[in-house]
Amino acid sequence: NKEPSAERVPQNRTIRIGTDDLLQITVFGVPDLAEEVRVNDAGSVSVPLIGNVHLAGLTSDEAQQLIATRLRDRGLLRDPQVAVFQKEYASQGIAVMGEVQRPGIYNLLGERRLSDAISAAGGTTGRAGRAISITHPNQPDKPIIVDMDYMDPSKSPVGNVTLLPGDTVVVSRAGVVYVVGAVVRPSGFVMENNEKMTVLQAVAMAGGTMTTASLKSTKILRKTPSGDVQEIPIALNKILAAKAQDYPLQAEDVLFVPNSMGKSAALHGAQAALTIATGLAIYGRL
Repeated sequence: NKEPSAERVPQNRTIRIGTDDLLQITVFGVPDLAEEVRVNDAGSVSVPLIGNVHLAGLTSDEAQQLIATRLRDRGLLRDPQVAVFQKEYASQGIAVMGEVQRPGIYNLLGERRLSDAISAAGGTTGRAGRAISITHPNQPDKPIIVDMDYMDPSKSPVGNVTLLPGDTVVVSRAGVVYVVGAVVRPSGFVMENNEKMTVLQAVAMAGGTMTTASLKSTKILRKTPSGDVQEIPIALNKILAAKAQDYPLQAEDVLFVPNSMGKSAALHGAQAALTIATGLAIYGRL
């Protein structure tokens, strides 16, 4: 699915009225019948002249037809033109999942936008990816994928995508590469949308190597599908001197640049690097 360019994702949805929803009811040509009313716990609203009308479970069109029929059957209006507009959807929350601070279901009143839903969930975590999926309950196999700009989501067209009751928002988890050891800023670095990252790029984002770094002993620590850790030797000295090809990294790789303190110390450092990586700060790419 392509990123939406408009403020609203095209919807093909049937929204049904529920308890606590706020409705605006108008009758064309009869201003005295216009009112805003909230659906009570029994699923009904009180309409002038006709009393309680059970609307829970109906669509706006069905509610309009029911109220018009009641007005007509009681001889109050010959051909009433009724409009029912759902101003607040209090009965159906929006599920916000994935890389947010407080995953859960949120009942957002009024117009609901993607940026509002993420804000209600406490914002994103440091591992949030740019890809966000929006799934409608009647189209669970057709999620809409948007590319969020977190610099100021409320001002971007994507951040202003309108959500509807029952939608599920999932913030993806970005891949992270960790750089540890004799570098200026040992950290984890987000791979935006899991795009490619190389050894040189990772070292540059870590501020470069320390003067005590053992460039020849650099290695990548990569977990295999079986859970084991594979050690991949990297000739960082040759890569920095443009005498060897740069090496691609994968999500969750740990690039370990040891200090020049002997082979045994380097081995010990490699074993500790995985533990150290989990506690590092994670930075998004600028």
